[in-house]
Amino acid sequence: MSRLSHKIAIITGASNGIGAAAARRFVAEGAKVFLIGRNEQALRDLMTELTPEKSDVMVGDVALEKTNQDMIEACRRRFGEPDIALINAGIEGAAALIPDYPTDVFDDVMATNVRGVFLGLKYTIPLMTSKGGSIIVTSSIAGLKARGLGNSAYVASKHAEIGLMRTAAIENASSNIRVNCVLPGPTETRMMRSIEENRSPGSAELAKKDVLKGIPLGRYGTPEEVVNMITFLASEESSGCTGGVYAVDGGVSAY
Repeated sequence: MSRLSHKIAIITGASNGIGAAAARRFVAEGAKVFLIGRNEQALRDLMTELTPEKSDVMVGDVALEKTNQDMIEACRRRFGEPDIALINAGIEGAAALIPDYPTDVFDDVMATNVRGVFLGLKYTIPLMTSKGGSIIVTSSIAGLKARGLGNSAYVASKHAEIGLMRTAAIENASSNIRVNCVLPGPTETRMMRSIEENRSPGSAELAKKDVLKGIPLGRYGTPEEVVNMITFLASEESSGCTGGVYAVDGGVSAY
């Protein structure tokens, strides 16, 4: 397995879930990875698992400009300029109808999910203009449709991520920088557990049963299934793909 041999990858939101699964897969495929997240212990544990020779970590909030600047400089010092960026960090927010949605929570979601993606693009693109590269944004099936009630901030942010991706793809195609979005559906991650609890406090299993009714495959996806698509987009196998949205959603988007 060497689809990413000699590649350097930055992964945000790497503490757990899809980000951590991507880090494992990228290293298995031959890449070196620079990982950013908020949970220092989880990042340190992951780096130990991957070995320090192939990975390094930084704790930070991607909504902050300085974090993104420091991320780039730290990656360059440790491994060199990145060939791949997986802009994956995201938060789910609250569960409330728009009139009741806390404004501060809305702002937090937009800061991480939209500003964080914008800053990730802003600071990784210049490092790829001379050699090309692949940038993958982890959006969501919520970037295509508003499923359920009470998730206005999350849905709005995921729609915005697709808009940023498409703009970046058009602006940077002449530099052979490919930019794409992966759209997970309901996936077995910490975020999904939080969404279930938000929807049905104290009865998360009932919320899960309700979500499962809308998934044609009848089950949640796994982080590894999402990473299969991410790895394809990161590799040269997807050399003709840019500006695209790629759902890994068990058929949800077919409705």
